[in-house]
Amino acid sequence: MSFSTKGEYGVRLMAQLARRFGDGPASLTDVAEEEGLPRAYLEQLVISLRDADLVQSTRGAHGGYELTRAPETIVMGEVLRALEGPIAPMICASDDPNHMACSRSGHCMVNFMWVRVRDAIAGALDSMTLADLVPPAVRMHPDFPATPVTIAD
Repeated sequence: MSFSTKGEYGVRLMAQLARRFGDGPASLTDVAEEEGLPRAYLEQLVISLRDADLVQSTRGAHGGYELTRAPETIVMGEVLRALEGPIAPMICASDDPNHMACSRSGHCMVNFMWVRVRDAIAGALDSMTLADLVPPAVRMHPDFPATPVTIAD
């Protein structure tokens, strides 16, 4: 199973918003420059993230996007499902409860394998939060947005 650029770029966007969590909205221009990503593509991705209530926008001169919740409460499976859709290594093994079963569902001998693959991927993603990607040591210092700060224990 592989994720598309929607998933990759969306996770990178979310990690940048997590770095800035609590500092107010971040502009997509700044995120695009820092990550080397096309701003227009990020504009498309935030629509899905906003629809999933993971980010919110603020208009105006100091506007941009920010997380709707703390990074510790945003599960990576939730982010990737918002961007990519249900986790489904095969159509018959989607984690979407409304997925269509294939015509072989009642007698398929390999469906069990695909369900286990799906559950392993979903379990890994659902056990990791956005905060796991952005530990406190790399959270942004409010006076110097481009400078990470090291926090001693």
